[in-house]
Amino acid sequence: MGSTSAENHGTGSPENGTSGVGRRALIKRSAALGLISVPTMSFLSACASGGGDDNSGDNEGKTSDSNPFGVKKGSKLDVVIFKGGYGDDYAKAWEAAFKKQWGVTSVHTGTQEITGKLQPRFNAGNPPDIVDDSGNQQIPIDVLAKNGQLLDLAEVLDAPSVDDPDKKVRDTLIPGTLDAGMQEGKVVALNYIYTVWGLWYSGKLFEEKGWEAPKTWDDFLAICKDAKSQGIGGLAHQGKYPYYINVAIMDLIAKKGGLDAMKAIDNLEPDAFVGSDAAQEAIEAVYEVVEKGLLMPGTNGLTHTESQTRWNQYKAAFVTSGSWLENEQLKTTPADFDMKFLPMPLLPDSALPFEAIRAGSGEPFIIPSKAKNLPAAKEFMRRMLSKEWSTLFAKEANSLTILKDGVDPDVELRPGTQSTVEASKAAGDNTFRYLYTEWYSEMNSAIENASNELMAKRIQPKEWLKRAQAAVDKQAKDPASKQNHRD
Repeated sequence: MGSTSAENHGTGSPENGTSGVGRRALIKRSAALGLISVPTMSFLSACASGGGDDNSGDNEGKTSDSNPFGVKKGSKLDVVIFKGGYGDDYAKAWEAAFKKQWGVTSVHTGTQEITGKLQPRFNAGNPPDIVDDSGNQQIPIDVLAKNGQLLDLAEVLDAPSVDDPDKKVRDTLIPGTLDAGMQEGKVVALNYIYTVWGLWYSGKLFEEKGWEAPKTWDDFLAICKDAKSQGIGGLAHQGKYPYYINVAIMDLIAKKGGLDAMKAIDNLEPDAFVGSDAAQEAIEAVYEVVEKGLLMPGTNGLTHTESQTRWNQYKAAFVTSGSWLENEQLKTTPADFDMKFLPMPLLPDSALPFEAIRAGSGEPFIIPSKAKNLPAAKEFMRRMLSKEWSTLFAKEANSLTILKDGVDPDVELRPGTQSTVEASKAAGDNTFRYLYTEWYSEMNSAIENASNELMAKRIQPKEWLKRAQAAVDKQAKDPASKQNHRD
């Protein structure tokens, strides 16, 4: 996230009822980004203006095979991009290509203040035409969807692919990557970037210290202890953004208990946390890092970039993050750092293998239902899912997209991103992806808050489990939750 990274994640597609986001076709890709939603009460309470009206009016042109949505030449497109780990140069390249193709001029805004800049516009019924709704100040997708403020993207996904008009756009995507954008059975957000989550380390530091990448949690703790004995932190926790430590906690739950343990959380089961052996072992394992003083000193008071920068300075052995990390840390990463991705090490008797990884789509793009130039917004999104624009993104952002084989092979990826590609290949079908983070922003925030208290030693694992279960039980009482279910 180029500045805010407590900020990025995404997912896959319910049309195939996947329980994990991957299948072999999915493995051809891997890359960057994730995204966290931290809802604010001011937005939750103020976001009540509904949507659904087509305000395109003067922006409607004639439709044709090459112009399925009727883009009007000479019209304007209002584009807002989260300027985080991926920057916004990729979007400027897209906008230049769009202008050349259609004569449509883009009004471009690159910002990290998504809620601050856009909440008033949504409330006034004057939103942008297309938005990369990411970052620590992301407007929660579920809130926008409940208020009818997001366009159902079925029309875009069912349109002919730019590269192969005989195929629908949705049929050119990596299986499962539409899931994260689903709300109550409709795709209302396009999570564009293919992402993996897990641990990261410096290949250079590990070689110097004679450490081998750990495959078990005990081996992970042993390295952390050895690091501490040499004046190096074990884990660099991004204390001000507990999203990151939840990468470790939730990965451990899924790998220990298998897909059933993961789906119990997404499906709001009464024993998702309290009564779950996998959840108990996972939270106790993470708390052991705290209890034994294996966190990097001062890490609880740091932002994600502050903590990650100290990790870049070899002040910690590990950090948790998604695959946007490398791009986000370009300015602070030494040239010989040799950034590496590592699947979460295993607890004893885990159901999933070490190679299993959390993988899926991140960085949600939305089209507001009250966008003034809906034809151009739809066509812009269709073009995003072309090989030309997917390759533009890879070149500018060092990341892969959800388009199958969507990046020219001559695009060179940096070491960290390349290591995620290799990890994805090694994982094969053993990929998984939580959806509660997208479906239930309030529940997600409550669990993160509990994790923040745990890492600061203000609560114990038993209390964390109680708080996480309480968040699940509260969400389960919302009738709308019944429309979100994983088989």
